[in-house]
Amino acid sequence: MGKHYSGYVNIIGKPNVGKSTLMNAFLGEKMAIITHKPQTTRHRILGIVNEEDYQIVFSDTPGLIEDPHYKMQNAMNKAAFSIFEDADVVLFVVEPHMTYEGDEKVLQKLKTTKVPKFLLINKVDTSEPEKIKNLIEEWKEAIDFDEVHVISALSKLGTDNIIECIKKRLPEGPVYFPKDQLSDKSERFFITEIIREKILLFYKQEIPYSVEVLIESFKETRKNGAPFSYIRANIIAMRQSQKHILIGKNGSSIKRLGIEARKDIEKFLDQRVHLELYVKIKEKWRDDDQSLKRFGYLQ
Repeated sequence: MGKHYSGYVNIIGKPNVGKSTLMNAFLGEKMAIITHKPQTTRHRILGIVNEEDYQIVFSDTPGLIEDPHYKMQNAMNKAAFSIFEDADVVLFVVEPHMTYEGDEKVLQKLKTTKVPKFLLINKVDTSEPEKIKNLIEEWKEAIDFDEVHVISALSKLGTDNIIECIKKRLPEGPVYFPKDQLSDKSERFFITEIIREKILLFYKQEIPYSVEVLIESFKETRKNGAPFSYIRANIIAMRQSQKHILIGKNGSSIKRLGIEARKDIEKFLDQRVHLELYVKIKEKWRDDDQSLKRFGYLQ
């Protein structure tokens, strides 16, 4: 047996900077939901890249919330800061049109961390080369990054090169996860994320940020000789008015949500699915410890 290299590569940055898109590009799989809305990622998600002689464990974390209002947001910030505790490499993602004021804690952590840190300037296809050049100089003056990469995660421009550079920085280490494993999260988790992604896409204002999804039952069987799953999921809302919006007139909105979510769940599971969605009310769940534990925000 030859040497084996492994490590945790943790991705950090503001909400909506492209962290989830980047991890999906690294893995070649849709592991984390992506929308144009901020605070899409709520949990720390591990995505695993395997080869015979190395294992890279990428960590996609929630974007740091500057002024958290709920226990849920405090838990999300805790998950985001946890990346400094076990990182072998840190990827700090910024984009040309984003200011970085009010984040002194994060910047101080980056300055003092002893592990290799890469600056990734994402969405370069949306800015002029001169602005990118100036941005690189500004960040170099602020923090002593080990490497700087200019990328577009959406089009996978420059992402392969980052993988090669990470491999050179990995310490010799064990196999943390089975080589055929893509993530630390379960199928149930990704099914709730698919449903929540559709809620983010189809509903406006406060609705996407006020709801959570919980799988009530997941039964795998066979139908006409092929694998088939029956899934029942609850959408947890905070108020009756939100329930009415989620369901829509004559059930039209939740029907559309169910159809589109089922399509993606079938692709994810590679089998036919019967999906049932129900809306339940749980007032102030974002500040309720028991609910937050049930949804995976608290241990």
